[in-house]
Amino acid sequence: MDTETTDPTAAVAVRTADLEAIEQVVATVERTQRAKDAEGFLALFHPEALWTTAHGKVLLGLDAIAEFTRAVLPAADWDGQVTYRVAHVGFLRPDVAAVKVRQVYHSAAGDSEGAPLYVMTRQDDGRWLLHAGQNTEVRADRPAR
Repeated sequence: MDTETTDPTAAVAVRTADLEAIEQVVATVERTQRAKDAEGFLALFHPEALWTTAHGKVLLGLDAIAEFTRAVLPAADWDGQVTYRVAHVGFLRPDVAAVKVRQVYHSAAGDSEGAPLYVMTRQDDGRWLLHAGQNTEVRADRPAR
């Protein structure tokens, strides 16, 4: 039997550590986006990741994600700051989490928002990596549903 079913205290400790690690990945996404640090951002991805940008560009695998990121991130032009906050974590399995993120770009012209969904997987060494991501631009001109 595994620890999660036989020792509730250990299970809570593992879940707490996983949540902290997931929040750290999201914090690193924020830090690397702000710094336009393509390599730091890319280190967060599983080699077989699937990534869809806010504008619908689909990137399959780390090589495609890296090519896009290295071309776009260093040249990104924004006049404000971006924040990323974990809004919800749902564990699909002990080693797979669906992570809803609130992404806000703060600028002099006003804030804009994205609503990423990350599927993250825990690796054998305990690291959590981005395995799939879908970012959706939140449009203010659309009524809420």
